[in-house]
Amino acid sequence: MFPKRIKFIVALLAVIVTSCAKRGTITGGDKDTIAPVLSASFPKNFSTNFNGKEIKLVFDEYVKLKNVNKQLIVSPPFKNQPEILPTNASKTITIKIKDTLQPNTTYSLNFGQSIEDNNEGNPYQQFKYVFSTGTYIDSLKMNVKVKDALEKKVDNFVSVMLYEINEKYTDSTIYKETPRYITNTLDSLKIVTLDNLKAGKYLLIALKDNGNNKFNPKTDKIGFQKQYISVPTDTVYEVELFKEILPFKSFKPSQASGNKIVLGYEGNPKKSKITLKKGSEIIPSMVTQFPKKDSLQIWHREFKADSLNVEVENDSYRQNYVVKLKKQKKDSLSITPEINGILPIRERFQLNSSTPLVKIDETKINVFRKDSTKVNFKTQYDEFNRNFFIDFDKEPSEKYTIQAFSGAFTDFFDSVNDTLKYTVTTKNMTEYGNLKVVLENAKKFPIIVQLTDKDGKVKATAITDKNPIVEFLALEPLVYTLRIIYDENANGIWDTGSFLEKRQPEEVIYFPKEIDVRANWDVEQPFNLRITN
Repeated sequence: MFPKRIKFIVALLAVIVTSCAKRGTITGGDKDTIAPVLSASFPKNFSTNFNGKEIKLVFDEYVKLKNVNKQLIVSPPFKNQPEILPTNASKTITIKIKDTLQPNTTYSLNFGQSIEDNNEGNPYQQFKYVFSTGTYIDSLKMNVKVKDALEKKVDNFVSVMLYEINEKYTDSTIYKETPRYITNTLDSLKIVTLDNLKAGKYLLIALKDNGNNKFNPKTDKIGFQKQYISVPTDTVYEVELFKEILPFKSFKPSQASGNKIVLGYEGNPKKSKITLKKGSEIIPSMVTQFPKKDSLQIWHREFKADSLNVEVENDSYRQNYVVKLKKQKKDSLSITPEINGILPIRERFQLNSSTPLVKIDETKINVFRKDSTKVNFKTQYDEFNRNFFIDFDKEPSEKYTIQAFSGAFTDFFDSVNDTLKYTVTTKNMTEYGNLKVVLENAKKFPIIVQLTDKDGKVKATAITDKNPIVEFLALEPLVYTLRIIYDENANGIWDTGSFLEKRQPEEVIYFPKEIDVRANWDVEQPFNLRITN
């Protein structure tokens, strides 16, 4: 009797244990989402009369540093980057200052999102350590909005700076010196705050630079406020980033083929006059753009010499070079179409020439429909880019043949084309969409109206001198971004700015929403230009 009762109890306990094991499986608990907290700092945060070389930050848990060299913003900037230790997980971060600190100055060290807890990577958002070498902490602040002057998307990691306007400031200061105050948009912010400022007058600029906090026009984008800013202020200032066009400068040319020299440049090359000389003899030549490169192609006729003098002029710019020559294969004439197959209704038929053309015989060029009916056309040749255009009225769902007989094109070297024949077709109009843009409250004309794709590539452009209604017919079905440019100088293109000339870029306004143009649809879109983006 008694053993039976023991067996029953043992069996009951086994069932209970098994049941409990099934219900009570350990999962590890909830995920840690709490950021680390600063427990103490030595000296204390917001200390005055700071004269040390070391700062210690103590946290409530183990932390690690991530991209601290990119995330850390020191204002005013140190000339030498501080040493930050350790590189592994720790509850204490040590900052070793390697600069001689300025007297009576408030310093701010903003760590951005570089301090994370060691386990889950929760960042201590925008942690800031502030100290003053004087008797008080400067406490004024101002807000700045960063935009791109042309593109809708704004670059990440843009530095926003204040230069103090005093007896030492000149327009060259931003090229040589670091600013008084600085912050950074990091990888997400578009509105930033410059804080711990002292009262005064400042130049406000923004730079997309290489991290040295000085303006290099060759590589950097810049934005600036034309008028100096007085702090304190409640105004939210706006800066628009743009890339300056550099003054023209050429680089040493080199031989590229038996009849071509390549000359690198920066700036605008279109005013350039280039002369080739063998001694005092001028060698006949032509200059064209090297496609997709900042280089010019200088084509020359055949001559006998081991070297060649290259004289470059562009406004007041002058430069002379000597190019050593050796026997090389010469470039020959070839004509290729930009588009082969389907030709969009809106597009021009374009031929590209490998060598510069000097003569075009339109009598040897024909355009036919599929029923062999001739089509009237006009032509245009872009000598600088070596692009030849044939314009004709295109009908939907049609097939066209473009034919150029031998001798239609003669190049600089007296070579002529063989007979050329290209076939293109057009789509039915039901495969396109139409967009009518109604410009409201335009403050001036002319206006450039552009449609761009998701990558910012311009897909369609129209210019209106006074008509507020702009129509884009036969558009490829796409989701478009709409922007207008106030064309101040009426040259048909967007013009950038210049810091030294205190000239802002031409104004660009984006329609706030994307426009979905669908096949066989008509879209009418009002655009109130008083509502800025």
